[in-house]
Amino acid sequence: MKVRILQVMWVVCLLFLTVFLLHADDVQAQTSALRGKIVVDGSSTVYPVTEAAAAAFRKDYPNVDVTVAISGTGGGFKRFVTGETDLSDASRPITPKEFQAAKENGVQFIELPVALDGLSVVINPQNDWVDQLTIEHLQAIYLEDGSARKWSDLNPDWPDQAIKVYSPGTDSGTFDYFKEVVVPKGKSFRPDMSTSEDDNVLVTGVAGDRYSIGYFGASYYYENESKLKAVPIVNPSTGKAVLPAPEHVINGDYAPLSRPLFIYVNYNSLRRPEVRRFVEFYLEHDTKFATQVQYVAVPEDVGAHAEAFLKQRLTGSTYVTKAMAKSEGGLRSVYKQANLLDTK
Repeated sequence: MKVRILQVMWVVCLLFLTVFLLHADDVQAQTSALRGKIVVDGSSTVYPVTEAAAAAFRKDYPNVDVTVAISGTGGGFKRFVTGETDLSDASRPITPKEFQAAKENGVQFIELPVALDGLSVVINPQNDWVDQLTIEHLQAIYLEDGSARKWSDLNPDWPDQAIKVYSPGTDSGTFDYFKEVVVPKGKSFRPDMSTSEDDNVLVTGVAGDRYSIGYFGASYYYENESKLKAVPIVNPSTGKAVLPAPEHVINGDYAPLSRPLFIYVNYNSLRRPEVRRFVEFYLEHDTKFATQVQYVAVPEDVGAHAEAFLKQRLTGSTYVTKAMAKSEGGLRSVYKQANLLDTK
């Protein structure tokens, strides 16, 4: 009897092993069979998240070529709304103007938040006089008619030295978001700013000048903490000076410089299996990719909305109203309403 039982157990084990090997072969065949090219362009701020997703995806699907370019959020949307790219990285929501352009060109898309960011204001580590700044201070520094051209203009006890100002370029979603938060309507940035679409250029600039100031996404600050110093920003509602730490970004304390980051997916591109699998893969692991590059993961409730949008192929934007104006409110409140304006 014991011999019979052992024989049965041996047969069962062989069956399980066979099934396992067949499944493994099937999975390997599927990954090898998936091939093609995926074109992504857009925000330098979202680039680290998407590149992390692309690098992981390439390991599992080596025959799929995923290229991720950086031309800024605005530059990426210019290509995306004409159907030139499959995905567009964006550090701000699509604008009504861009939405209309996509509609006119017959480009439908799915809007997916993939991370949260705390836009970081940074100074040189040798700057030992600034311990916090308000939005009013930033206005004085960055506006064309601002009152601060030297540090002593903000505080007479500070150095009587010119402030060297750095900023992302005008095609950057970071530039757009900073402008929205800091610059009052009818006002303009000062024309003598040093600008670049490449945040690494800004890092080098601020790190090389004691009297400089700049801003960009938090991940670039975290990557360069040894070269830069983040400035605590005073929350207008609480009066408290707060750093762009992850916990402050997700709970809203780092205001008003916290923002969502997105990928926009061309609906027609999703019909291609390599694009469909990449976007699914991206959302399956977006928390991992966001934290890996030192951003804040999207809250679970918002992530659930994003997954539903993709699964149900719900196209359009929650950030553009039927009156073709920008939706107001934070990520949670906007996605809770989930009023999608479609491009059909």
